[in-house]
Amino acid sequence: MYAIIKTGGKQYKVSEGDIIDIDYTGKAAKETIEFTDILAVNNGELKTADAVKGAKVEAVVVLDGTGVNRDRKVVIYKKRRRKDSKLKRGFRKSFTKVKITKIAA
Repeated sequence: MYAIIKTGGKQYKVSEGDIIDIDYTGKAAKETIEFTDILAVNNGELKTADAVKGAKVEAVVVLDGTGVNRDRKVVIYKKRRRKDSKLKRGFRKSFTKVKITKIAA
């Protein structure tokens, strides 16, 4: 059984027991999160749109990704040729690592 959920403007295909990184939510470790924006559920047959109204996915926070535990650095480098103009910046995204515990459809 799997579900497709939407959170933080992204879509994730999840099953029970999966561990995923989502955008930072501000929740502490061992708190529960409930996802209600479900796009599809498959438990033998695929159900989408109106058929999944009322479905929800429950997850528990494994790791809060602030401070030391942030994502790897993404380097942004801009260069304008022949102008001696360069700009290099780094960015580390904060995330929340969650474990999917239950899919109710």
